[in-house]
Amino acid sequence: MHYKTKQFFFVLIKLSIVVGAFYFIYSKITDNENLKFVDFLSFLNKSSVFSIKNILFLIILSTFNWFFEILKWQHLVKTINSISFNSAFVQSFSALTTSLITPNRIGDYGAKAMYYLKPLKTKIILLNLIGNLSQMFITMIAGSIGFLLFTNRYNIDLNYFKIAKIALVFIIVILFTFLGIKQKRFKIKGFSMATIVAFTKSIAIKTKSITLLLSLFRYAIFSFQFFVLLRIFGVDIIYTDAMIVISCFYLLSSIIPTIALFDVIVKGSIAVYLFSYLGIDELTILSITTLMWFLNFVFPSLIGSYFVLNFKLPKPVTQC
Repeated sequence: MHYKTKQFFFVLIKLSIVVGAFYFIYSKITDNENLKFVDFLSFLNKSSVFSIKNILFLIILSTFNWFFEILKWQHLVKTINSISFNSAFVQSFSALTTSLITPNRIGDYGAKAMYYLKPLKTKIILLNLIGNLSQMFITMIAGSIGFLLFTNRYNIDLNYFKIAKIALVFIIVILFTFLGIKQKRFKIKGFSMATIVAFTKSIAIKTKSITLLLSLFRYAIFSFQFFVLLRIFGVDIIYTDAMIVISCFYLLSSIIPTIALFDVIVKGSIAVYLFSYLGIDELTILSITTLMWFLNFVFPSLIGSYFVLNFKLPKPVTQC
């Protein structure tokens, strides 16, 4: 009876995750005040986005985007446990589905850890953190360069007093982080900085270098996909000019914490503000960010729903 009860609650949890993910997608489609779904579809038809050539090219880019993410996860996990590309695929997509309804997609960590036995769970979470921090590092570097070029080119009126205050706060945070590392009190995702640093040091330089390289490939692909959508919607802009703003967009989108429920709205607002300097209208930018959301999150999460529903305990994927 106890076993049956446990199984019942486990099935209930899986159903709740999938239902929550579907509700999240549905709510974003129907309750987006910035862009009504009917207006979105009408604008897509007028812009001839639905041509076979466009759809195939956009799907190919999304496929490569996730290919490098899955390859990165496989590469990281292989440092402690050999897994196949197919296993990494299943884990990545089911984790995406699980993470949709959690703040800052923290559910991604727990979902991937569920595929492994208890002795490996902590290392899996830390490896996932390293993978995400690698992606963030690439975004920060590219975004910082883009931000400097953006402020210089478009003569942004910056409040240097506020910037100085932010810089002071940043220095204080760095100082406390350093002290936290020494005293093992400061934590990220439940782990002390000392634990994270020690674990990162234990990973081979080659592994970390390949992880950064795969993160760079992924960044290049989804930022290029954004540029392709700009061109599809008739925006006359060269790649380098577009990348200045696109890199700023991804930088700001990454550093502003949001629950996934509001992610597409926040990103849309940031994009509208930034691309207004290029004279691109709001409807075009909101349609592009919505399409990027569909291509890289909605469709993969629908695939991930299948893997969530078919996940079984107590047989985690630890060998392939």
